[in-house]
Amino acid sequence: MARKPKRDLTMEEQLARGPVDLPFLMILMLLVGIGLIMMFSASYASAYYDSSASVQNNPLYYIQRQGLFAAAGIVCMYIISKINYQILRPLSIPLLMVAIFLLVLVLTPLGVEINGAQRWLYTFLLRGPTFQPSEIAKVAVIIFFAARLSKRDTEKKKRFTRRTSLGRFLNWLEKIGFLELVPYGVVLAVVLGLVLLEPHMSGTILIMVGAAAVLFVSGIDLKWFIGLGSLAAAGLTAIIFATDYMTARINLWMNPWSDPRGDGYQTIQSLYAIASGGLLGRGLGNSMQKFLYIPEPENDFVFPIVVEELGLVGGLLVLLLFALLILRGYWLALHARDKFGMLTIVGIITLLAVQVFLNIGVVTNLIPNTGISLPFFSYGGTALMIQLAEMGVVLGISRQIPAPKKD
Repeated sequence: MARKPKRDLTMEEQLARGPVDLPFLMILMLLVGIGLIMMFSASYASAYYDSSASVQNNPLYYIQRQGLFAAAGIVCMYIISKINYQILRPLSIPLLMVAIFLLVLVLTPLGVEINGAQRWLYTFLLRGPTFQPSEIAKVAVIIFFAARLSKRDTEKKKRFTRRTSLGRFLNWLEKIGFLELVPYGVVLAVVLGLVLLEPHMSGTILIMVGAAAVLFVSGIDLKWFIGLGSLAAAGLTAIIFATDYMTARINLWMNPWSDPRGDGYQTIQSLYAIASGGLLGRGLGNSMQKFLYIPEPENDFVFPIVVEELGLVGGLLVLLLFALLILRGYWLALHARDKFGMLTIVGIITLLAVQVFLNIGVVTNLIPNTGISLPFFSYGGTALMIQLAEMGVVLGISRQIPAPKKD
């Protein structure tokens, strides 16, 4: 029986089969590897002394789970990187709708409350590991904005009748660029409103920053960022001072020693860990602060353990790797095949950069505690999978970067 002739690949398929960006991939895998090692070191003692039904004094509890999620996340990253990222354009609206639906679901009895905040859902709704729908919402907003704004240069401006005062007013709003921002403002208002109800201030900030980065790079007039940014800052300030737990965090940030055995305890112990690391650290696995001094050191406060064990040099090397990954990400954005790819990478990498800055700022008491994790380092399996999936999108876009022309 004669074989059917192979179908010729389309240009889109050929582009999607290009090589991924190796520098970006290598830096990423280094961070994931170091993150797993340091999370294991930070979590070993707290797991050993945890006699709860789930942990049962198993010192390998956290690393076993995190390792499995890391492996699954790398597989997801690889699969996503092989998919032509252009498929995300038509999926941008359905993805946004799913994210909004999950954010609504969090506020129902299905939402999981931890430490006074209802931000989580069970992966299988009634049981299983938890995840934060706000993590999905961050990416959904970026992809939706990137898909719409990538067509901005080809869209014709709206024209309204000049015979009525309303028509003339609408023409003026179109001229100054206000009408163009309306759909983005509506989407942000819905998503941010739902996230604030959890309440989740750090998630709100990250979504705003990711969206603002995409809008800025797309060419939206700078005056809107100054005006709306000032308005957003004023709104966040009002929310902070109108919310008791946020006001308490501000006061604690200004003087954590005012409550050294209460709410200020974690911050003080974090500073002790960083200070005791010195130049070269106590040595891998030799942290003292992880022995029930820093609460849950495997989560948001894993970086102080890194500095305590690896010293100032080790901490700076980790930050250098993050900086290189972020810079390489922006380099990929500059060389992306099209505007949609560029805007998507800018949004994702900006999210990563801001999250790293906020986490390091919190553990060093540079900024108030926002309850935000360190990417690739903090314990949280579903969060790690989502982060690796985001990196898969970046790698998928890197496959289609045009090869440099030979002289």
